[in-house]
Amino acid sequence: MYCIADVCIYPVGTVEVSGSTFIAHIEKIIQGSSLKSTLHSSGTTIEGPWGEVTSLIGELHEYAHAQGVMRVHSDIRIGTRTDKEQTAQDKVDAVLSKLE
Repeated sequence: MYCIADVCIYPVGTVEVSGSTFIAHIEKIIQGSSLKSTLHSSGTTIEGPWGEVTSLIGELHEYAHAQGVMRVHSDIRIGTRTDKEQTAQDKVDAVLSKLE
């Protein structure tokens, strides 16, 4: 089953106030995967088969813990459809067309 996941992964309890260094490392892993992804201001949208997307999210948590982060928080929103194929860009385009 194809899904679109909006994911925000963040370390908790670290010394750093900014999370940009951590997020850049996470983003490199996401971009290195075979899945389509789009970085945005509040996370990353990842598209692909359910098992591959959720497996990647698990790998991101494992990576963070392997780097010494003791607590990792993720906000994950996943959508699926059975009536048609749809990408994240299709969803954005549908709204933009209604704004015209």
